[in-house]
Amino acid sequence: MLTIGDKFPNYKLKAAVGTDIESAFTEIENTTYEGKWQLVFFYPKDFTFVCPTEIKAFSDLSDEFADRDCQVLAASTDTEFVHLAWRQHHEDLKDLQIPMLADVKRELSSALGILHPEEGVATRATFLVDPQGIIRHVSVTDMSVGRNPKEVLRILDALQTDELCPCNWQPGDDVLKAA
Repeated sequence: MLTIGDKFPNYKLKAAVGTDIESAFTEIENTTYEGKWQLVFFYPKDFTFVCPTEIKAFSDLSDEFADRDCQVLAASTDTEFVHLAWRQHHEDLKDLQIPMLADVKRELSSALGILHPEEGVATRATFLVDPQGIIRHVSVTDMSVGRNPKEVLRILDALQTDELCPCNWQPGDDVLKAA
């Protein structure tokens, strides 16, 4: 699995960005948000139970991520059409503010090393990628355990200080000074 300090792989994927079939799809690649931070979070499957809670929670914080010059991207191995159908039919997903990437060929999830060995789908992996395309944070949880998007935002805040941030650091707190 790729980890901090590694270059995030190049990608070019279709994405669902809305619920109207006429404007629901776009193509997104690693250079689409050039010069910005990217939060790319993978989830296992559409039409499941834990996944929509996370997707909505990350979407609800998308303005706060944008304030930090960070684009939020959801991703799974489902097709863009499955993403569209889920967005159209799940009440919590109808007004999402974030694209849903379709890694159908599993190229990005394979390059990242996050495919579940038995299920063949992406694990619940989170990547914060800096504007130079370098992975600065990565975490993976069990497929049955949802993430805390506010914690990912806190980690982004800490990374953007370029300082030593102690345990439980919050924006506005003192940073550590090396002796």
